[in-house]
Amino acid sequence: MKFIDLFAGLGGFHVALEKLGHECVFASEIKDNLRNLYEKNFGIKPAGDIKAIDIIKDVPEHDILCAGFPCQPFSKAGNQQGLKDKKNGNLFDSIVEVLENKKPTYFILENVRNLISHNNAETYLHIENKLKGLGYEVDKKIYSPHHIGIPQHRERLFIVGSRNSLTNFYWPEKSDKDTNINDFLGKTKSSKKIEDKKIKVIQLWQDFLDSIDGEELPCAPIWSMEFGATYPFEDKTPYATINLCEYKGSFGKPLKGIDKGEQLKHLPRYARKEEGEFPEWKKKYIRNNRNFYKKHKKTLSSIVEKISRLPSESLQKFEWNIKEIKTDRNINQYLIQFRGSGVRVKKTNFFPSLVTVGAQIPIIGKEMRYLTREEGARLQSMEDIELPQDLSVCFSALGNAVNVNIVSIIAKNLLKGKDER
Repeated sequence: MKFIDLFAGLGGFHVALEKLGHECVFASEIKDNLRNLYEKNFGIKPAGDIKAIDIIKDVPEHDILCAGFPCQPFSKAGNQQGLKDKKNGNLFDSIVEVLENKKPTYFILENVRNLISHNNAETYLHIENKLKGLGYEVDKKIYSPHHIGIPQHRERLFIVGSRNSLTNFYWPEKSDKDTNINDFLGKTKSSKKIEDKKIKVIQLWQDFLDSIDGEELPCAPIWSMEFGATYPFEDKTPYATINLCEYKGSFGKPLKGIDKGEQLKHLPRYARKEEGEFPEWKKKYIRNNRNFYKKHKKTLSSIVEKISRLPSESLQKFEWNIKEIKTDRNINQYLIQFRGSGVRVKKTNFFPSLVTVGAQIPIIGKEMRYLTREEGARLQSMEDIELPQDLSVCFSALGNAVNVNIVSIIAKNLLKGKDER
């Protein structure tokens, strides 16, 4: 059968469908570097901006539409403006236009799992109703590579549709089989060691852990900016407080003797917003961190003073995602990520989800190196194609890609039903 690959990226849909014996007759991708790489890998030069395409004239007849349409409007990491997002929110309409005019028998769509609950589930309901209104029977399910034996937690929503019936279609079973990240690591000399400045940050947080050896960490992430802070947060935000002079800001910085604008600059970024009241989860995080510091102030004061000199708040936050109190607290034994939400440490049973931010490439702690391009491709089941040479660009593209093996299993079950009806 013939298929088209919209918002193609690295071509995960292409690899999956081609392996099943189907032919790609059209692709679209807005980024020039990925369009050129797609042509190099598959011999097809994708069209550019789908909104500039003449659907009737430029898109050929096909049997299967594949699209991992942009997820930023629905992702928890984005602004969550959904279909109202001026840049990417209306791209689903382009899919609808193709389905309406070309009437392929099947479609497979992919997006972030948050799409299913966005705007109290109204966004997904709108999408589903649109698809059903075009004459498709529709079904959905959330899958992650770890459900099929690949050690990466990356939950994504898959939506399938058929103009005939989904009676004979069934979703692949999810496996609870243990996975081992070592099976996905390669012995390579091409890996990039992490920068000295990041090694120093890791060592500083290691000193922090060593200083409270045997003590339980807070359930919430460590927000060191709250260590020594006394600004009000329970009933109203600091912004809503008329006089902050009697309080202390980040790391116990006195707020007396400076105007309101300067006072706010000495607060954590998340405490500067004009909202009237913090959400309960944020209050809990602040409360837990302040209480934790009060308990360990004598032990931690010198280390916290060093942490306060780190150049960004993201480095001053720490996420220890290993809950056991007696677990080995040697950071180098685990997986590490430098994220906007903090320096995150995770067990080595699963890789964190590959994301589009190149600066958040997972770090193999025991080797103090970044995950390689080849290892990242293996986690997305894309070992057989050429990748962008730049590490950050490569992981940005892999973070946007669909997992080939998941798509292949879903597509095989969806298209198999054609012969059984």
